[in-house]
Amino acid sequence: MSTIKWDFDKPFTHQFTVQHGDIDGLKHTNNTVYVKWCEQTAWAHSVSLGLDLDSYQRLDRAMVIARSEFDYLAASKLGDSVTAATWIVNWDGKLSMHRHFQIVRDSDQKTLLRSKVKFVCIALSSGRPCRLPEEFRDSYGAVVLNPPPGRS
Repeated sequence: MSTIKWDFDKPFTHQFTVQHGDIDGLKHTNNTVYVKWCEQTAWAHSVSLGLDLDSYQRLDRAMVIARSEFDYLAASKLGDSVTAATWIVNWDGKLSMHRHFQIVRDSDQKTLLRSKVKFVCIALSSGRPCRLPEEFRDSYGAVVLNPPPGRS
């Protein structure tokens, strides 16, 4: 089996298997399932960086979706094993970051979906945009592919 051709190096990956509840009337994975897989992969990545829901609540901060694009390229079917990958591709180091996602069917390495999502930092207490806390800058900043000028 060949190695997956990822859009970027060093992906954070999460595996899924298409279940009965994922299938729609057209007999393929419903598009909302891909969105859910991206969300679950982003959360798993955040947790792996030490930023879980408890951290968000303790810091009164969260990264929330401001904009998203999903390009559905091919379908998956019941029983297919897929790998979802994510990268933080850039950020401003102050308020926002951009994640990319790629979902690949494991059996043939076919890319099923690509997505770009912009996240902004908010205060949980008010829902208003605010600066990234240092803990977010340290954890997310350590894996961003294109850091802002003056940061490594």
